[in-house]
Amino acid sequence: AFIFSLSRFKENRKDDIWLVDFYAPWCGHCKKLEPVWNEVGIEMRNMGSPVKVGKMDATSFSSIASEFGVRGYPTIKLLKGDLAYNYRGPRTKDDIIEFANRVAGPLIRPLPSQHMFEHVQKRHRVLFVYVGGESPLKEKYIEVASELIVYTYFFSASEDVLPEYVTLPELPAVMVFKDGTYFVYDEYEDGDLSSWINRERFQGYLHVDGFTLYELGDTGKLVAIAVIDDKNSSVEHTRLKSIIQEVARDYRDHFHRDFQFGHMDGNDYINSLLMDDVTIPTIVVLNTSNQQYFLPDRHIESTEDMVQFINNILDGTAEAQGGDGLLQRIKRIIYDAKSTIMSVFKSSPLLGCFLFGLPLGVISIMCYGICTADTEGEVFEHEGAKKECGDRELTDEGSEEEQEEEKNGKYTEISDGELKQKDIMEKKKD
Repeated sequence: AFIFSLSRFKENRKDDIWLVDFYAPWCGHCKKLEPVWNEVGIEMRNMGSPVKVGKMDATSFSSIASEFGVRGYPTIKLLKGDLAYNYRGPRTKDDIIEFANRVAGPLIRPLPSQHMFEHVQKRHRVLFVYVGGESPLKEKYIEVASELIVYTYFFSASEDVLPEYVTLPELPAVMVFKDGTYFVYDEYEDGDLSSWINRERFQGYLHVDGFTLYELGDTGKLVAIAVIDDKNSSVEHTRLKSIIQEVARDYRDHFHRDFQFGHMDGNDYINSLLMDDVTIPTIVVLNTSNQQYFLPDRHIESTEDMVQFINNILDGTAEAQGGDGLLQRIKRIIYDAKSTIMSVFKSSPLLGCFLFGLPLGVISIMCYGICTADTEGEVFEHEGAKKECGDRELTDEGSEEEQEEEKNGKYTEISDGELKQKDIMEKKKD
């Protein structure tokens, strides 16, 4: 069901759970999401979900959009009571539905049996579990779950439900199961529970893409990536991928607080990120918080080489490139403009000529018109001056009578002058 009545939405918002797409009619991304959103609404209704799916024109109902902090389009939010949860995942039907079902359900989901635990563990690559009874740690766990449920599920279980290989130093405890093993939260070693869960919600090794990098920005970790071609089975490509995997597995205790590891298929995204042509296969370490990056100063031949490279980054001896300074921002603007123009010409040369050639042509015509107008203005002014001078010549000449009067006037002036001079001479004689 979609939101057609604003009054209905206002009346029932806090009683119901709403999944809302805030859109703008002119937004291209919103139009692209529309068929996916229709599928989400149909499937949620068919599965009997309590979540009501709706959409709202944020430009028409700007007060409501502002109330929920909508700043861009499309914005997907799940409204649950007084809380509003932002969806930041891929805009696919399955991902949106999974998000809605996770956030709409209970914050902490109990695991009452070993069978249920095994079933849930198979479905989740990363699994957070609270073990124990009521405690301040559980209260903190619930608080963190209310914040981070947009990213992952949270479960609770008794100690006898856990697999036999699990050993806990004490209860209560918070654990994460991933990468074929488990890790126990230690407040002294790991710091704040929220920060620990935010760091641990990813597997130790990932297939990295643009969206994953965006999400990893919240962890504060550096991201060490083998940039390879997944379709290329040559020794060099597979070797770099294996080196990153080995470091992620064997050196977890040394690096997992500061580093995330993975590989990226192809160099297109990295090229745009670094504003450079990166030859693959290669290794890049990205700092998603300030857009800096590190490239090894020598060929990475082994795990030991990679460990040394990471240690150089940690101790500050490796040279950082890029960043978010003023020069880099200017470079980014130029690079993005150049990339946009090149992509338009590459995809459609005719469209590129129209989009960029037409404005240049108009500007050229305007400049030519201005220059021509200035030149002609000067000619007209000059000719006007000549004409005015000519008119004056004709007027100055006048008739014969006027010329005669003028001559008489001149003589009169001279005679007067002479008379004055005579008077002065006579006074001198006297």
